[in-house]
Formats: sequence, C-alpha cells, structure tokens
Amino acid sequence: MRRNRAPLPAMPYGADSLSLGAVRGGARRVGARMTLAARCCQAETGPRCGGLRQRRSRRPAGGPNRPCPAPRSWAPLEAPVGVWAPLAIVTLLSFASRFSRLSEPPHVCWDETHFGKMGSYYINRTFFFDVHPPLGKMLIGLAGYLSGYNGTFPFQKPGDRYEHHNYIGMRGFCAFLGSCLVPFAYLTVLELSKSLSAALLAASILIFDTGCITLSQYILLDPILMFFLMGAVLSMVKYNSCADRPFSARWWFWLNLTGVNLAGAIGVKFVGLFVVLLVGLNTVYDLWKLLGDLSLSLVTLGKHLLARVFCLILLPLVLYTTQFAVHFAVLNKSGPGDGFFSSAFQSRLIGNNLHNVSVPEHLAYGSVITMKNLRMAGGYLHSHWHLYPEGVGARQQQVTAYLHKDSNNLWIIKKHDSNTADHLDPASSVEFVRHGDVIRLEHKETSRNLHSHQHEAPMTRKHFQVTGYGINGTGDSNDFWRIEVVGRKAGKRIKVLRSQIRLIHLATGCILGSSGKTLPKWGWEQVEVTCTPYVKDTPNALWNIEDHINPKLPNISLDVLKPSFPEILLESHMVMIRGNSGLKPKENEVTSKPWHWPINYQGLRFSGINETDYRVYLLGNPVIWWLNLVTIGLYLLMAICTTVAIKRGVQLTAELKELSKVLLHCGGQIMLGWLLHYLPFFMMGRVLYFHHYFPAMLFSSMLTGITWDTLLKFCVEHLSCSVRRRVYLYGMLTLMLLIVFSFYLFHPLSYGMVGPMASDPKSPMAGLRWLESWEF
Repeated sequence: MRRNRAPLPAMPYGADSLSLGAVRGGARRVGARMTLAARCCQAETGPRCGGLRQRRSRRPAGGPNRPCPAPRSWAPLEAPVGVWAPLAIVTLLSFASRFSRLSEPPHVCWDETHFGKMGSYYINRTFFFDVHPPLGKMLIGLAGYLSGYNGTFPFQKPGDRYEHHNYIGMRGFCAFLGSCLVPFAYLTVLELSKSLSAALLAASILIFDTGCITLSQYILLDPILMFFLMGAVLSMVKYNSCADRPFSARWWFWLNLTGVNLAGAIGVKFVGLFVVLLVGLNTVYDLWKLLGDLSLSLVTLGKHLLARVFCLILLPLVLYTTQFAVHFAVLNKSGPGDGFFSSAFQSRLIGNNLHNVSVPEHLAYGSVITMKNLRMAGGYLHSHWHLYPEGVGARQQQVTAYLHKDSNNLWIIKKHDSNTADHLDPASSVEFVRHGDVIRLEHKETSRNLHSHQHEAPMTRKHFQVTGYGINGTGDSNDFWRIEVVGRKAGKRIKVLRSQIRLIHLATGCILGSSGKTLPKWGWEQVEVTCTPYVKDTPNALWNIEDHINPKLPNISLDVLKPSFPEILLESHMVMIRGNSGLKPKENEVTSKPWHWPINYQGLRFSGINETDYRVYLLGNPVIWWLNLVTIGLYLLMAICTTVAIKRGVQLTAELKELSKVLLHCGGQIMLGWLLHYLPFFMMGRVLYFHHYFPAMLFSSMLTGITWDTLLKFCVEHLSCSVRRRVYLYGMLTLMLLIVFSFYLFHPLSYGMVGPMASDPKSPMAGLRWLESWEF
C-alpha cells in the first residue's frame, strides 16, 4: 500500500483549503486498516442506522490484479475524527460568517420593521394580526425578552436607528438558527451519499453564499423557517437510515424529531407545508416498500403505520395547535389587530370596547344596532348626510363601511310595515327578529332607510348602488330586506355577535356587502358598500350584530357569547388565508416572479440607497447560484442517461451500481424537495419576493454537492489509479476555490458597502454588476 501512496494536501477530496491535519492523520489510520474492494471500492450504501461501515473485499491482497487505493473521501470514514472534525470546521465557519458584523447597520433593515415590531407586541402582550402563523414571531419576542429588550422600540420604518435599545439578542437568535443550516446540510448529504466530499461541497456552498448570510443576520422569519425545514429533512433521512432497526430507540428519536420539526416549519410560515408534503411522499414510499416485504406480518405493518400516524400527523397537529393556544394566551390585550377579527373574537381582549360589556342577547324590533362586515378588516355599516356626487348613480345619501366606532354607524331595526314608535312603546310586547323576516333599517342620525336600486355602484361594475332614502323613516319598497342567518332554519332568533347574517334586497334579489374598495375623496375615502347580484356566502356579504341597545330587554354579559378555542383557531386561520391571498406590494417595493429566482435576476435592498448610506443588498453569490442552476440540468441529464442504461441492461461494475443508486435515489429525494419548494409559487396569486426562493435554494445546494461528487467519480472510473485520484481531487478543489474566490468578490453585498456605487470605477464593486437588474 505504501508504494501507491501519493503526497497528500492538507485535506483530500476537495476541501484542501481547510487544512485539516486531524483528518489526514485519521484517514491514514483508517487506510491502514481497510481492505478496499476492487477498482477503488465504493462505500456500502445500505440502510444502516450507523451507515458508515466499509464493505471488505474478498479478493486476495497479492497478485497482479491487486486493487489500487481510492481517494479517501470515496469511502465513509470509520474513525470519528474523519466525520466530526470536518463538521466542526464547517460549523465554525458558518457561525463566523453569520455573526460577523452582526450589529451593523445599527438601524432597522427591510422587514425588521414588521417582525421586530411583532416581537415587541409579544413582550407587551398586545394583540396584532399577521398573515403567518405565530411561532416565528413568538420565538423572536422570547429572544428579545431573554436578551434584555423591553419591547419599547417602535420599529416604525426602515432606517430608524436603534439607539440604546437592545436589538442584538433578536438578530443573534436568527443568526444562530441560520448558522445551523450548514451543519444540517452537511449531515444530510453525508447520510445520503456516504461521501465526505459531497457533504463538504454542499456545506461550502451555503457557508459562502452571500444571500444565505444576509438573510440570516436580521430579525426575519426566513432563518427560523429554514432551520425547521432542514431539521425535518435531516431527521427524515436519519430515520430512513435506521430502516433495518425499526422501533429501536434511534428510530423512534428521529421519527419523533421529524414530527417536531414539521410542526415548527408550519408554525413559522404556511410554506412549511411543502416540507410536510416531502416527508409525506417519503412516508408513502416507505410504507409501500414495507407492504411488499412478505416477511413482515400484518401486525408489524400495522405498527409501522400507527407509528407514522402518531409521529408525523398527530404529534405535529398537537404541537401546532399548542402554538396557537400559547399565542392567544399571551396576546390578551387589545391592539392593532382587533379590527381584522369578528366582534365575538374581540370581546376576549382586555381594553377592547366589547370586553366585559353587557347587551341583550337576541335581536328585537326597535333595537338600535351596529353591523360589522365579516371580511378581513371589514368596517361598520355607515351613513352620513353627504350625497353621492352628480353622475355617480342616484344622487341620494351615501352608505359606506367605516373602520372606526362612530355614532353614524347606528341603525334602528323595524318591521317593513310598521313604524319605530310602535316597538318603543313601553306597553307593547317585545317581538324578536327571526331568520327569514322582512325588515327595514333606519339610519338613526339621518332617519333615512337603507335602500338599493338598479343604478350601478360607484366603484364595482355590475353591482347595484346602496343609498340612504326616505324622510323620517318613510320610503318605498326598495327599502325592504330579508334577513337570513347562515346555517339556521326559518323562525330562529338572531344572536348578537355570534350569528352571521346576510341582508337580501327584496326587489332585486341582490345581497348587501362590502367590496373592499376605497371610495374617492367625495366618499371620505371610506369603503364602498354595494348590493351584489351574485349570491355567494363570502365574508364580504356577511355581517354580525355588534352593539345592541334595547331598554325593554335584559342584558347579559358578553362573556357568555365568547367563542371557544376551536372557533377562534378556525377564525384566525381564515383571516390569515384571506390576508395572504390579498397581499399587495408596498409603494416603490421591488417584487419578482418565480422565473427570476434561480437565475439570480434581481435582489432586494435591505439597507441604504445613496453613496453615503450603509448599503446591504440581498443577492445570491452569482457563481454559486449559476452553478446550482447548471447542476439541476446536469442532474436531470445524468439521471436520464443512467436510467436508460440500466433499463437497457448495460453491465455496470459494483462501484457504478452504487453510484447510480446514490444519483437516482438520494439525489432524487433532494431534487423532489427542490421541485416542491419552487414550482408551487408559479400558481400563487399573491405578491412574491426574491427571498421566497431560499428554501428551494437549500435543496439545490445539496443537489450540487451530490451531483458533482457523483459525476467526478463516474468520469474517473476508467482511468488508471495514479491519475484517478488526482483528477478527482483537482476537480473538487477547483469547485471549492471557485466558490471561495467568488465569495471574496461579492462579500460586501452582505457585510455592507459605503462609498461609490458599482457603476463608479472607484467602487470596490466596480465591474461586478454583471446584470443590469442588479441594483447595488
């Protein structure tokens, strides 16, 4: 063996620049003990829990056909130092790159204005609304609280200086989770490919990517989401490797940890569902293989199924629900999020005008009421003395939706064929309003009736105009409305807060609703109310009774009408889903399209615009991103060729068979992860941003490590042993040096630029603006 040994650099198999002397020594000891299989044997890739044992050759050591040694990274290392020393190095580099200059700039950057503010809300226990589930913001708030931040900084807009406020704790928490992505990727690729070179290449890509560094250094949800996402993938791969030891302690540990990480991913953002789908498909495939194993009894198959149902379905659901229970328990004070939710929901919040209030429970004729629209941030049914302008439908009194409490929100409910005075007579009996009744609504301040006709609405085409009409409550038949309660039968009473009602115009059959469109200045920029002829049970066309005044009825505490936990859980999800679908770009904000992302077409300004500003620009390392893009095409080509070769019965050596298995099975899992985290964005109607691609980028980076490692091994398979090692080593070394050098060129994007813009020859970024769409 010694006569074949070539002088080794600091670290073989493509990570020489790290100078791991410990790995060299460990590799020599391992090489001295190992008997290698013929033609530079490959690692055994069977489904073993430890998974890092070497298959021994049965060929005699001597003779003219004696095998030559393979590059040491081609076989898993038995000595712990061979695996853990590189892991320690890449982890150290990851933390160093993320925590470097963490305090810069000392002002609010990009979406810190949202998520930093939400962390403050948790510290102050103030209720707010966000389109994402609560876990990420809760963790940010907890990190701020534990690090001494008192929740008083307003986070009003990007550029506001933090001054004396302690923001490092929240940034540091996000940087810590972002730093963990590198060792997660390293361990995942190592477990899948059993190749240290592939793992090191994937880890290096994430260490030296400027986009991943930037996204990890600020108070954002993205590093938290990607932490749980990568944790779920690593746990899934680990419990797959324990397939030959089902129901062992290790198997249960990784299976349960997969469920915990799935709950974490969904609890940060709804796009965490993509990794749930990935794990679900892996589980279905796993169970399908077990079903074909005739050595397993039906009882054992049932145990496998129940274990996965408990750990991958029930456990994540329980943890996810618990997150919302904590969220609602902590945020118990009235705040800026109240108006997005129903009146019944608001009655839970301390400081809200509905908290601890007593009102009559059932609606009766003669009652003075307010009606709140159920659409997100829906306003109160409102009217005022101002008329619609000339040319906008009939010149009658305006009816709008108003977002704030006001005396002009008050209406008197009365029968369509009687006067208000009849119901207010103390001697008259109380008559309750019931599902299916025909009513009139009289505006209390102006004494005009709620009215509609076939004139077109001011903003929404094909909808009818809604006005205030009549004198002292006297109008015409166009003032008649049928009141209906969703899900109730005719004759049932209508409850305050709880009943969802719709008003159907008797003459035209249209439904009273709020379009959500803002009226011009003549409408005081309030929200348009229309009568829609399209009969749908959308939130825009549903209302609830909030305020209810009737001296002839006994009052009850609204505590009796408070919704249950399942009801507020369901309502919060409906509001989040509607909020997500309705997201619109802010003024002067840079949005993007999914096809822009893999090609690194356009970045995002995190901080600064002018030469005097401290500028940070979110953009992926161009060399890395374009290498990832090329690798996706290369992987598909290699996978197709390999599949065709196997289908045609081409005779492959044992080493090529193992490489084909790694390429198709292990690489296929990562490729599926990339597709699931990228393609759904083409079908989304909401506004999209560049940072949405980064979960998919994690998969493409791992795929790059596996693909290039496999390609180089394929290429050197038929070379002589003396040449094989050098070609493989130089190939991996070239890729590594290219990645490191590109990081040296583009690192100011992450760590800050001050001075001339890239278009100025004196700028340190001069000549590096390779695409016109890059704005640094």
